[in-house]
Amino acid sequence: MPTFTTEQKFIITGASSGIGKEIALFLNRSGATVVGIGRDTERLNEMKSNAVYPENVFVETKDLTANIATLPVYIKQLKEKYGKFSGMAYCAGIVPIQPLAITDLDTVQDALNINYLAPVFLAKGLADKRNNVGAGTSMVFLSSAAARISDKGHLAYAGSKAALCAAVKSMAKEYAKNKIRMNCILPSNIRTSKSPQEYIDSQIQQYPMGFGEPQDVAELVAFLLSKEASWITGQNYVLDCCSF
Repeated sequence: MPTFTTEQKFIITGASSGIGKEIALFLNRSGATVVGIGRDTERLNEMKSNAVYPENVFVETKDLTANIATLPVYIKQLKEKYGKFSGMAYCAGIVPIQPLAITDLDTVQDALNINYLAPVFLAKGLADKRNNVGAGTSMVFLSSAAARISDKGHLAYAGSKAALCAAVKSMAKEYAKNKIRMNCILPSNIRTSKSPQEYIDSQIQQYPMGFGEPQDVAELVAFLLSKEASWITGQNYVLDCCSF
């Protein structure tokens, strides 16, 4: 398991629940300092209280879609508050399921805002050399296996996640000269507290090894953020056991 030091500070979005929460706690257990961002202060504080080293967890309540254009400034404010960052794991997102016949512009725009535009503008802020530690800075973005193998009703979701995958490849090429790495993880179904049992029951036969768990994602995120992955950038890793 990769290990970190408290001097290594990572931003985790979507840290109040599900995969983002597990990643925040996993990095904390591994020694890193975590700045967890989410919209629910109570759940963020609950995440902090569950940390092995709560003194190294800081929480920030923020709606990342409220003013996307100012997210680079927000990163600068976080840097002034906590110091320069070693990286970020972007885990915030929504999963709209809506067939084309009833799809409206607001649904598509909401998906693009949180699944594509917010991570891109956060990356813009963190890629600024004034806000990161320089060589070795790493960013990991949670996309989805739906970006490659989408199902009916996933047009807004799959489209926004596919856009993120493409953008990360482009950004990774741009910042490779600065030794800043950017990668995507594309999980298929991951069991979280939000997963309805009836949905799990209807899908489980497609997964010969069962649904994934949040820790499965957290371990890959931690590896990609660590120095052990120093020669990996611009990649899209499918985390899945059913589409091979």
